[in-house]
Amino acid sequence: MTAMHAPYSRRMLGLIRERTGSSNLPTHVARSWSRCLEDFGLEPGGRRAAAVLEAAAVRARQERFGALLDVARAEMESLYEQIAGSGYAVILSDADATILATLTDPALKREFLHAGLWDGALWDERHEGTNGLGTCVAEGKPVIVHRGEHFHDWNVHLTCAGAPILGVDGRVMAVLDASSANATGYAEHQRHTMALVKMSADLIARCHFMRSQPDAWIMRLHSRPEFVGLLHEALIAVDERGVVCAVNDSALLQLGVSSRSCIVGRPIETVFPFRLEAMARRAATAPSTLWPVRDLAHGRRFFAKVRGPLREEPMRSAGAVRAGCRTGAPPVPAPHEPVHVDADPKVRDAMHRGRQLFARRIPILLQGATGTGKEAFAKALHRSSAWADKPFVAVNCAAIPEALIESELFGYQRGAFTDAAREGRPGRIQQSSGGTLFLDEIGDMPLMLQTRLLRVLEEHEVVPLGGDRAQLVDLHVISASHQDLLRMVEAGTFREDLYYRLNGITLRLPALRERADKRELIQALLREECPEDEPVVLSRQAMDLLLAYGWPGNVRQLRNALRMAAALCADGLITPSNLPQEIVDAAGATSEPAGGDASPLNLAERDALLRELERMRWNISHTAEALGVSRNTLYRKIRKHDIALPD
Repeated sequence: MTAMHAPYSRRMLGLIRERTGSSNLPTHVARSWSRCLEDFGLEPGGRRAAAVLEAAAVRARQERFGALLDVARAEMESLYEQIAGSGYAVILSDADATILATLTDPALKREFLHAGLWDGALWDERHEGTNGLGTCVAEGKPVIVHRGEHFHDWNVHLTCAGAPILGVDGRVMAVLDASSANATGYAEHQRHTMALVKMSADLIARCHFMRSQPDAWIMRLHSRPEFVGLLHEALIAVDERGVVCAVNDSALLQLGVSSRSCIVGRPIETVFPFRLEAMARRAATAPSTLWPVRDLAHGRRFFAKVRGPLREEPMRSAGAVRAGCRTGAPPVPAPHEPVHVDADPKVRDAMHRGRQLFARRIPILLQGATGTGKEAFAKALHRSSAWADKPFVAVNCAAIPEALIESELFGYQRGAFTDAAREGRPGRIQQSSGGTLFLDEIGDMPLMLQTRLLRVLEEHEVVPLGGDRAQLVDLHVISASHQDLLRMVEAGTFREDLYYRLNGITLRLPALRERADKRELIQALLREECPEDEPVVLSRQAMDLLLAYGWPGNVRQLRNALRMAAALCADGLITPSNLPQEIVDAAGATSEPAGGDASPLNLAERDALLRELERMRWNISHTAEALGVSRNTLYRKIRKHDIALPD
C-alpha cells in the first residue's frame, strides 16, 4: 500500500488509524477520503440514505447509451465467465456512477441487493463515499477499494475494482466494476481481478471508438506488427478533409504526445508523410495487409491497417462482434477471399463429399478445432455450388451477444424495440436466401433460439421480430463447431432434433499439425497476405521452421505469423529472424536429446493439454477447471511444453 504524501487533517488521520490500524492509505483512497470529509461533509458512521433513481429514469439513461450498452453487456458476460465462482458481481455505471446493469451469481443476488448494488442506485462519492464506482469516476483511472478503505462503515465488507470506459474525447463515459461482498486477502487476487476489469473496459472503449466513427478513415497501428488488431493498438480517425478527428489514448502514448490537442484537428500529413488519398487507396486495395509507416516527429516505424468509411449505420446495428466491432449489416467482401487448399488427402476427401452432398441441398456440419479454416472451407463449398452468384452470409453464434443474436438472425420490423432502425432490418437468414447461410460456432446458440431456428429450417420461412407475417426463404445451410455437439445433445445443452436437422453429414477438418499439405498452405497464405506488386518469399530455413512447428492455433495462428513476418522482412525474403520467437524456440526444444521434452510421456501430456485447450477454446480458467489444476499450474505446463497461446 502507498503512504499518503499530502498533509491531511489530524481528524482524517485519526479516522484512518481507527479504521485500518495504520496511517497509510493508497493515494487515490486518501484523496477520496479528503473529498468525503472536506468537500461533501460526510461522516463514516452516519446513517445510510440510499439514493435510487426511478425505473423510468434508469431506462432513459440506458437508452442514451444506445447500442454501446449492448456491447458493454456482452463484455460483462465475458468478464463474468472469467471470474465466476469467486463471489464477484460485474457492474456497469454511467459517468455519474449510477448503476445501469449488474451481473452476478443468482445465489448471491440477495447479498448484493442488501449492499445496495442494484440498477438505478447512485454510487458517486457524494452519496456512497469512497468506492470502486464513484472513486473511479472522480479519479478518472482504475482504482481498487478494499474493505476498510471504503469511507462509510456500511461498505467496509465490500471489495471493488473499477476501471473507466473512456469516450473518444478521453473523458470517462462509464465505469466497469467487479465487486465482492466477502473478499478476503488483498494484493494478488484483487490485482488479478483489476487487470481483467481494465481489459474489458478497454475493449468496450475500443469498440465504441470504431463504431462511433462511421464516416472516417481509421488507421489501426502499433510499433509491433503482431499487436495490430489487438487491445493495445493505436486508433486514429481521419475525416473526409484529411484532418485527424479522433485518437485513442494508445495513439497518444505511441506517438509520444501529451494531449489530443497535439493531433486532433491537424491534417494527417503533419503526423505521417502521406495524404488522405494514400489512406483511401490502402483501404480499397489492401485493408488486411500491414503497411509500414513512420511518424514525422520522431521517425519511428509503425505497422498499420486502414479501414474505410462504413456506408451503413453502425450505431443502429443490432449486432456487434467483439473482436472487430463489426456492424450487423451484410458482410462486405474482402479484396481476396480466404484461401482454401485441399492437397491434404483428408481435406480433399471432405471437400469432394461436401460438394456432392451440398449440391443436393443436404446440410453440412463441419467439425474441427478452433482456427482450422472452417469458414474458408464453407466458402469453397459455396463457390463450387450452383448458387455461387448468390450471397454467402456468415453468422458467428459465439461472437454476437446473446441478447442480440435473435434480431441478427431473424431481423426485425420497424418499432420492434428501442433504437431499432426506422425501416426495420432483414436478418441474416433472410439475407442468405438463395445463397449459403454459414452458422459458425453453432454450439453456442442459446437453447431458446435453437427452437426458432429449427422451425425456420423445417418450414423454410422466417418471422422477423415485431412482425406477424412469415417470409419465405430458400436455404442452403452449413454449420460448424469446435465442440462435440453429440456430447452436448447427451448433456441436454443442444437440441437433438436440431442436431440431426443440421447434420446431413459431418465433415471433420484436421488440425494443421496433422495436414500433409502444410507447404502448399503456407505458400498460398503468404501470397494472400502480400500485395501482388510486393511479392515475398520464404528462405529454406524459415520454411523448415514453419513446417516443424506444432501450430496449436492452427491456420489462424499460421496466417498471423506470416502476416507479421512479411511486414518485418527485408528485400522480400523472410528469414528465421522475422518469425515469431515461439516458432524459433520450439525448433530448439525439439532438437533436445531423447529423454527430454521429446520423451513419449511428455509428448502425451502435451497432446492432452492441446486437446483440452482447444476444447475449451483456449480459455485458461475453464481449461484449468476441467483438468482439476490451478491456473498457475496450467501456465507452468504450457511453458514447459512450449505451447503458444493464440491471439
